[in-house]
Amino acid sequence: MTTVESGRRERKKAATRQKIADTALRLFLERGYDAVGIRDVAAEADVAVTTLFSHFASKEALVFEQDADFEQRLTQAVTGRAPHEPLLPPLRREIHALVRHCTADGNAPVWHMVVGSPALREYEESMRLRHAETLATAIAADPDLARTATACRTIARFVIDAYALAREAPDPQAAVDEVFEMIEAAWRVTSP
Repeated sequence: MTTVESGRRERKKAATRQKIADTALRLFLERGYDAVGIRDVAAEADVAVTTLFSHFASKEALVFEQDADFEQRLTQAVTGRAPHEPLLPPLRREIHALVRHCTADGNAPVWHMVVGSPALREYEESMRLRHAETLATAIAADPDLARTATACRTIARFVIDAYALAREAPDPQAAVDEVFEMIEAAWRVTSP
């Protein structure tokens, strides 16, 4: 197979994934999350249910379609640092970016939907725990950071929770900075 064919296949898969996610979000916002089933989304997106599930593991995952990208960006903030660069500034930048995205005017209806759905709140919480574990693993793997596993997991959890706390604050960007001041103090305390 040529690289062109492989590249075209990946673009088509990405376009199908985005079409499914956009369709699902539109239907959820129009009709209500609980009123829309997987078959409704697949039919509206003109894909088979099996195709939908090849892109998304669950109905809840349709709402959080950028989940993997966010997790990868956080990990990259740790692993992509220059040698001996401090840990927290790149993580703060990523959390600021996420909060800007989540609090943009067009995203308010999505977050109202998440808050109003027990299934989505539960999914988001499990997603945050997974992100925290992935982030903790990346921090612990960096020999320049030299912290205990508990310290890495705690700081990772704080970083992930900073986004949720800031999203609910009257001034989300100021809240990120306030939370990160506390995270930085905690990080200093764990210094070997």
